[in-house]
Amino acid sequence: MTTYGQQPRVRVVVGDDHPVYREGIVSALTGSGRIEVVAAVGDGRAALEAIREHAPAVALLDYRMPELDGLEVAHAVARDELPTRVLLLSATTESDVVYRAVQEGAAGYLSKGADRDDIVAGVMACAKGESVLPPDLVTGLASEVRSRARSEEPLLSGRERQVLQMIAQGLSVPDMAKELYLAPTTVKTHLRRLYEKLGVSDRGAAVAKAMRMHMLE
Repeated sequence: MTTYGQQPRVRVVVGDDHPVYREGIVSALTGSGRIEVVAAVGDGRAALEAIREHAPAVALLDYRMPELDGLEVAHAVARDELPTRVLLLSATTESDVVYRAVQEGAAGYLSKGADRDDIVAGVMACAKGESVLPPDLVTGLASEVRSRARSEEPLLSGRERQVLQMIAQGLSVPDMAKELYLAPTTVKTHLRRLYEKLGVSDRGAAVAKAMRMHMLE
């Protein structure tokens, strides 16, 4: 890490296939006096090579680039456990895109329309280990997480949900049979199907899984 006065400068790789925008970003970063751009490249493959060569603290990458896009680079960095944190820049701010970027290992996501000072601040925050998401993207991301949690929730029948609630209450199979006016063998069938859908093998695991997925609220 190079020093600037008494303060260490954060080493950064910049990747963007638009030369004018790339030069503008490099100028903003270096002009801050707190950042050293060790490489500025025009495609994702070159960005990944620069990350491997220079091991910068942060890679500031366009979401869409030739060869490899920013998402693929972020995935490769996370997969190979490289020390660089990837901060993505994109004109696209749809919640599903942001969700996927974070899921693939990106440390942050900023709009290309962000102010240059905000981008510098984002790079510095990213270098400190912070996650970087503007407030307007956080709201969309939270909605996306909730939506995906619902879509990934096992589809239980009404009877299976009743059985799940009774398991959580500690009822035995005979007690459930009486409560539901069913034969014990039928209750056991519902239990088996419930376990299969939750991917568990016993009562305790079923309740724990259901609680994690907020199915017992």
